Amino acid sequence: MGIEAAAAADTAPGIVVFAGISAEPIDTGTAWDAVETAATGAVVTFGGIVRDHDGGRGVTRLGYSAHPSAGRRMAELAAEVAARHPGTRLWAAHRIGELAVGDHALVAAAASAHREAAFDACRDLVEAIKHGIPVWKEQHFSDGGTEWVGSA
Repeated sequence: MGIEAAAAADTAPGIVVFAGISAEPIDTGTAWDAVETAATGAVVTFGGIVRDHDGGRGVTRLGYSAHPSAGRRMAELAAEVAARHPGTRLWAAHRIGELAVGDHALVAAAASAHREAAFDACRDLVEAIKHGIPVWKEQHFSDGGTEWVGSA
């Protein structure tokens, strides 16, 4: 890619490679591979992983459920993030269903010619998803209790 083409790529609108809800396992490697191109100078990935504790209580598993509009809303949010971050390529998926400790609940990736742009876009994408999609989490605790948490 020549200098002029590289400069044009940095100012072109961001691209959403994928944004959606998945009942199947997701991982950062898939996201990385989807956003990386020959023009990529940086890829930033995020993996939101089910941990074994919350608020001082042991967590054994999580159950995620989503409103039927969640996939569409996630795509809309990703498009808004892409518009704010020219020259980026974005990928994001949020799991639904039963997840065990260690499973990925949210995976996101942003690629750009430059690291600062990739970091900024990935953070923006994750925050937009966490605060904007209709997905709910049921935490199952080691003491037998449960708690519903809304991420939207």
